[in-house]
Amino acid sequence: MKPGLLIIEDEKSLAKQMKWGLSDSYDAVIADHPDKALQLLASGAFPLATLDLGLPPTPDIPEQGFRLLESASERSPHTKIIVITGNSEWENAVRAVGLGVTDFCTKPIDLEILKIILQRAFRISELEAANRKLQENCGYTHCLCGMMGISPQMSDLFTQIRQVAGTDYPVLIKGETGTGKEMAARAVYVLSSRAQGHLVIINCGAIPENLLESELFGHEKGAFTGAAGRKTGKFETADRGTVFLDEIGDMPQFLQVKLLRFLQEGTIERVGGTRTVKLDVRVIAATHVDLEKAIRENRFREDLFFRLNVVPLNIPPLRDRREDILLLANHFIRKEKEKLKRDDIRLSPAGAAVLTAHSWQGNVRELQNCIYRAMVKSETGRIHPSDLGFGDAPECQEKSMNLSIRTARDEAEFRVITQAMAITGNNISQAARLLEVSRPTLHDFLKKHRIGTEK
Repeated sequence: MKPGLLIIEDEKSLAKQMKWGLSDSYDAVIADHPDKALQLLASGAFPLATLDLGLPPTPDIPEQGFRLLESASERSPHTKIIVITGNSEWENAVRAVGLGVTDFCTKPIDLEILKIILQRAFRISELEAANRKLQENCGYTHCLCGMMGISPQMSDLFTQIRQVAGTDYPVLIKGETGTGKEMAARAVYVLSSRAQGHLVIINCGAIPENLLESELFGHEKGAFTGAAGRKTGKFETADRGTVFLDEIGDMPQFLQVKLLRFLQEGTIERVGGTRTVKLDVRVIAATHVDLEKAIRENRFREDLFFRLNVVPLNIPPLRDRREDILLLANHFIRKEKEKLKRDDIRLSPAGAAVLTAHSWQGNVRELQNCIYRAMVKSETGRIHPSDLGFGDAPECQEKSMNLSIRTARDEAEFRVITQAMAITGNNISQAARLLEVSRPTLHDFLKKHRIGTEK
C-alpha cells in the first residue's frame, strides 16, 4: 500500500500539481481548509502531511497554519508534517520547527527535492511506529496492546489474540459491556500484517438504520434524495485493512445479507449502483448479546453467525478474574495521578479489600470510573472505601456461611497473593518480600492456586 499523504494547500492549481507529481509514491489527498485538514488528520490515515501556512480565511498571513500545527499535535501526534515556505520566510519556518514539524521545503517547489524530504520523513515515521508497537507488545508479560491481566483467563486470551493475528480469518469477540472488546479487536489489528492499513470502527447500534447501508457500502450519485455525489463506504475505506463491526447483534437483517455476501465473495455493491467492487478487508465483529439466542428468535442469520464465528474470542468478565482487579486499579491510579499531579495517592488496605469483593457488573469500565471518582474525592492521599462509593465494610461474597477452616485459609491465601502480585506488577521477588515468604514458597503458592500462567 502507498502511504497516505495529506496536502494542506488552498491554492488549487498548486495542490493538484503536487498531488499529480507525488501520486506514484503516495496516496495523496488535498485539504484546502484548516477544519477539513484537522478532520482528516484525526482519522489517523496520514503518516505524512505537507502544509502551506497561509490558509483561509487569512491566506496572506501564517497564523491559521500555526493554529493548525498546534491542534495537529493533539489530533494526530504521529503525523510527520513538512511546511512549504518561501525563501524569505525563514522566521516562520523556524517557528514551525518549534511547533514540531519534521522539515520544510522552499518555494518554488522542486518535486524531486520534496520527494526526498517526504521519503526521509516517512522512514522516521516507520521507525517510530515500529518502536511504539514494540513497546506496546513486549513491555510486560501481563500486558498486550493496552490490555492487562495476570489471571489464567487473560493469559489464554493474549495467546489466542497473538495466534489469530497471524491469520486473515474473521473473528467474533464476545463479552459483556465494559470488558474491553474494542481493545481486543485493536490488539488483533495491531499485531496483524494489516497494521499498515486502516482500522475502520463501526458501531452497528449507533448509526440510524436508514443510513447504515450507505455508511457501510457507500452510494452512487442520485441513489436517494440528498445523494448529491458518490460516497465511499466504510468497507471501501478499509480496503487492505480491517473493519471492526461493534455490536453486530444490532445489525438489521437486510444488511446481514449484504455482509454475508461480502464474507462469501469479497465483493460489495454501492447503494444505487450496479458495479461489483472487489475488496480485501478483514472483518472483526463484537457483541455483548447472545447470538445463538438471537438466531433462535430469528433476529440474526445462522449462516452469517457461522461465517463470523471462524475464530471466537471470549473476553471474561472482571468478576471471574479477581486477581486482575488490583492490577488494573493500580494502573489507573498511576496514570491519573500524573495528570492530577498527586504523587502521594494510593489505595488503602480497606480500599483494596472492597475492590476485590465487589461484583463489577460494569466490568473494567466500571472499575476505571470508580477509581477516577475516588481520586477526585480523596483528600488524605489514601483511597478509602467511602471514596470508592462503598461502605466501611466490603461486600460479603460468600455463598455459604458454613465455610471450613481449609476453605477459609485457601481463600485468604488466594486473596493476599493476588493482591501482592497486582501491587508489585507481577514481580515475584517483590511480592515474596511483601508477603514475607521466600521465592520458592511463593512459587508453590502460585502453582497451588493457579495464579498467573500456571494451569
